[in-house]
Amino acid sequence: MDEITVERVLRVVEQVPPGRVVAYGEVGAIAGVGPRLVGRIMREWGSGVPWWRVTSASGDHPLLGRALPHWQQEGIEVKPNGLGCRMKEYGVDVEVLRERAEPHLAELGEEGATT
Repeated sequence: MDEITVERVLRVVEQVPPGRVVAYGEVGAIAGVGPRLVGRIMREWGSGVPWWRVTSASGDHPLLGRALPHWQQEGIEVKPNGLGCRMKEYGVDVEVLRERAEPHLAELGEEGATT
C-alpha cells in the first residue's frame, strides 16, 4: 500500500468533528478505497488521528473499551447493546465531511482527489 493512500484515509479521519463518528465505508468512499483497507490503515497508522471516531456501519467500535474515555469526553453515548453508538444520532454528515476533507486531499495532488 502506498503512502498517498494511507495519507488520504488519515486526512479524512482528521476532519471528523468531535462528538461525531463515521463508518469505515464512508471514510473509504471519500478517500477512494474500500472499508477493509480503511480498517487496516487505521489499525496500522491511525494512532495519530481521532481513531475513536471511526466505527462499523452499525456504529459498533472494535476497540470500544479504549474509545470510551474519548466518547465520554465528546458526549457520544453507548447504545443499549453496549457495542457502540447510534449512527442515526452521532453519525457525521458525510457530504459535509467530504467538503471538509476535499482541500486536504487536494494538497496530495490528483491521486488524493475525491470523486
